[in-house]
Amino acid sequence: MKASERLFEKAKPILEKTFQHPFVAGIGTGELPKESFIRYMKQDYVFLVDYSKLFAMAAAKSRNLESMAAFSRILNNTLIDEMELHRQYAAQFGISKEELEAVKPAPSNLAYTRYMLAAGNGPLEELIAAVLPCMWSYWEIGKMLKEKYPGSDSHPFYGEWVSSYASEEFGELACWLRDLLDELAHGKSERELAVLEEHYITASQLEYLFWEMAYKGEEWPV
Repeated sequence: MKASERLFEKAKPILEKTFQHPFVAGIGTGELPKESFIRYMKQDYVFLVDYSKLFAMAAAKSRNLESMAAFSRILNNTLIDEMELHRQYAAQFGISKEELEAVKPAPSNLAYTRYMLAAGNGPLEELIAAVLPCMWSYWEIGKMLKEKYPGSDSHPFYGEWVSSYASEEFGELACWLRDLLDELAHGKSERELAVLEEHYITASQLEYLFWEMAYKGEEWPV
């Protein structure tokens, strides 16, 4: 079994629970309150700043020019395309780019990004194991929503979000990252694979908590 298959199977219960989360299901039905989505967009915007840093770190850790170029493209896609999608949504509610950039991360958001950045200090395969759950799960969510909720990709408000993450282009990025992890993990000892598994499972749990945070409006106590 490939490393990515092992990790995916271990984290599958978390992904299945994510599919059922009222925030995710609400995007599919179109019934998600817009204030919840706005809260998500704000938090995800500041999340993507740190997420982008991880791809810059990955490019620096790459062992060949091909990987460096690929991570650079993912970095560009995240900084330009994904963050622009967030700015477009925010603009519909009169939220400026400056307001987005002034958002402070909620506790679960901060815990997630700091965990990934800490994992990023290790070998490239550990960095990938920590960032892959986000990209892979978003692709799986996009595909699930498009299939389970016909017309969700053309919803006047949430449709672009669904179509973006269900797209072949986004899927290709997730698959490339998954395949690179398999290449780097090949021949690793059980002890080394257990470290990758811990990163993947922890990041998957934190990914779920991100949906919880956005849906319930998590904030700092003081």
